[in-house]
Amino acid sequence: MSDNHQQHQGADSPFFALQKIYVKNSSFESPNSARVFRSEWQPTVTMDLNTAFEQIEEGLYEVLLSVSVTAKNQDQLAFVAEVDQAAMFMISGFPAQQQAEALGSACPAVMFPYIRETIDQLMVKGGFPPLMMAPVNFDALYAEQNRKSA
Repeated sequence: MSDNHQQHQGADSPFFALQKIYVKNSSFESPNSARVFRSEWQPTVTMDLNTAFEQIEEGLYEVLLSVSVTAKNQDQLAFVAEVDQAAMFMISGFPAQQQAEALGSACPAVMFPYIRETIDQLMVKGGFPPLMMAPVNFDALYAEQNRKSA
């Protein structure tokens, strides 16, 4: 990680690279699983998705993609799954607006397949079918967030 960072630190050309991806936090609760498994599976699922980032050092950022999924089946809580997927990215040489877009859109888009897989694994290990989260348009989410904050 530091070799790439030293090579591109101070370089004027734009640089964007994933350095490491990891699960920072995960939680799965299924308080009514025995009852839920005995009824027909027709869940109502809600999902919340959030992103955040923190600068670790010059040109190095930790980006956090958080997903919370809640499922109810016939008014019984089936499960709550929460995952914080984190990644370290080296980003340098971009104008401020493009760097903000990279952190708010490009990085979460790179991370999404990983968090999707983690959520699916939690579902299967909890005895439920995989969730198969639909693709997310992080460009549109980033643009909407900017409109709201402007």
